[in-house]
Amino acid sequence: MLLEVPKEVLVISKTDTKGRITYANEVFVAFAEYSETELLGSAHSIIRHEDMPKAIFKIIWQQIQNKEEAFALVINKTKKKNSYWVYTNVTPSLDNRGNIIGYFSVRIRPSFESIEKIKPIYKKMLEIEATQSVDKSLQYLLDICAQKGVTYNEFIISI
Repeated sequence: MLLEVPKEVLVISKTDTKGRITYANEVFVAFAEYSETELLGSAHSIIRHEDMPKAIFKIIWQQIQNKEEAFALVINKTKKKNSYWVYTNVTPSLDNRGNIIGYFSVRIRPSFESIEKIKPIYKKMLEIEATQSVDKSLQYLLDICAQKGVTYNEFIISI
């Protein structure tokens, strides 16, 4: 079943530098359909949906490890095999010396239009990943961005 994040709700989590969940707000816990105890210390990929191209996570990791924020449209899966779409912003958390100590993710409900625009792109990316590689899938996405004359973040923000 496809769940819908309410319009005025923020779905928030924090992870350590290895992607293990260190904080999840009540909304995140509710949508993930796991208990807070099950989530804390688990890899964030616990909610990774099989319809998400791995290349999206590759570009997110590249950006946040460069101390840049990253944006994405993401479909997550829940413990009970439900799913939900979010528009996410991931930001590195820095200590006083500028070292990355974790990551902060804030998610909101995306528009129906943006989901419909990204679905065929993700479908093609998944096909490329299945028959070629994650790098080729990422290149496909970056080629779309280049054709539009925008960066990946600008593309995601624009749809």
